[in-house]
Amino acid sequence: MKNVKDVMRIVGMILLGLFVLVVGIPLVMTAAGVVLSGVGAIIQIAVMLIKLAVIVAVGYLILVGIRAVLR
Repeated sequence: MKNVKDVMRIVGMILLGLFVLVVGIPLVMTAAGVVLSGVGAIIQIAVMLIKLAVIVAVGYLILVGIRAVLR
């Protein structure tokens, strides 16, 4: 009977390992995708803000240049 318990314990560990591989890894990959998409969105917003800042700076320089020429 002790051999049967040991075999059942090993079979249970193998089944648990298969469960983790089949269910756990896709869940972890999905969570990583959500995190990476969130980071990607933050980076995208930062790039958009930098572009906006550059446009505002160029516009300001043009206005200052026009003002200097008119004086």
